Amino acid sequence: MALRVEATLFGPDTQQYAAQGQASVTLPDIAARAALLEDIGFDGITTAEAGHDAFLPCVIAAANSRRLTLGTNVAIAFPRSPLVTAQMAWDLQHFSGGRFNLGLGTQVKGHNERRYSTAWTGPPGPRLREYLLCLQAIFRTFQNPRAPSWFEGEHYRFTLMSPYFNPGPIAQPQVPLYIAAVNTYMARLSGELCDGLRLHPIATFRFTREVLLPAVEAGLAAAGRPRSALDFVGAPFMALGRDEAGVEQARQALRRQISFYASTRTYHAVLEHHGWQETGNRLHQLSVRGRWAEMPALITDEMLDEWAISSTYDGLAAAIRARADGLYDTITLVLVDQARQDPERMRDTVRRLHEP
Repeated sequence: MALRVEATLFGPDTQQYAAQGQASVTLPDIAARAALLEDIGFDGITTAEAGHDAFLPCVIAAANSRRLTLGTNVAIAFPRSPLVTAQMAWDLQHFSGGRFNLGLGTQVKGHNERRYSTAWTGPPGPRLREYLLCLQAIFRTFQNPRAPSWFEGEHYRFTLMSPYFNPGPIAQPQVPLYIAAVNTYMARLSGELCDGLRLHPIATFRFTREVLLPAVEAGLAAAGRPRSALDFVGAPFMALGRDEAGVEQARQALRRQISFYASTRTYHAVLEHHGWQETGNRLHQLSVRGRWAEMPALITDEMLDEWAISSTYDGLAAAIRARADGLYDTITLVLVDQARQDPERMRDTVRRLHEP
């Protein structure tokens, strides 16, 4: 089965997960990375909201590519009103010639309230449902100013758009909506209302097949939509190296990243599915105390094998196919540095993943 292949333009790195800060990025860096990833053959690139705004790099990438799709992976919805998000998405869709897709996530209550200074007004699932419906109403209003579409819900209200503030129609007004999911409500919601679902890496392959995919299919069925209507995007953890010694070194580093996410109680349904709840509780307690350096030791080899693809670079395409064929439509690879260091090897990997 042929896979679409995306790359991250830039995103969280090992230093961030170890609480050691992050590398800076410049406008020329973004432009050069976008051009390189397009030349290698990637189908799309994504930007994360991990210390930086997720939308701004898409402007630079749009100006320095011609074919790549550009997507936020993901922008946090609730700190931005639906109109603010809609304006950015509409402009990016126009500037890119219809290549933008809007990926949204909710984050957890503590980060919304304490990091974003955003009120937590109710359960995130129903609130995100309203957010998506409101966005769709705003997009329709942008495209058809003379026949506005209003929305009124419990959390969001859109009932005013004067001509002065309406950006007006664009050539490709269908902005694809993607949401991040790690629970069944969001997975079902993606099947009902969205063009795509972006799986969180914390969802193991088994959890994805046994829990999330059935929820997506239930959402599609409820909306009367075929499976082909939804882009199912995986972004699995990967431990990669030039040889087996390098792979083992990468597996040790990956324990940091996995332990960071597995400490978040919102994601503990995945751990419960595998019988790892006690480990999740211990990781959470260590994170609350700021004892980040102690957390990776709790991630066992068994856990790594459930979560991650471990492979040499030469064997990467085959390793991905062994785990992802028949599951994902698109796979997102966090391999910008590898692409810059060895573009020909990465070109071959993408070509192999494109093969039926």
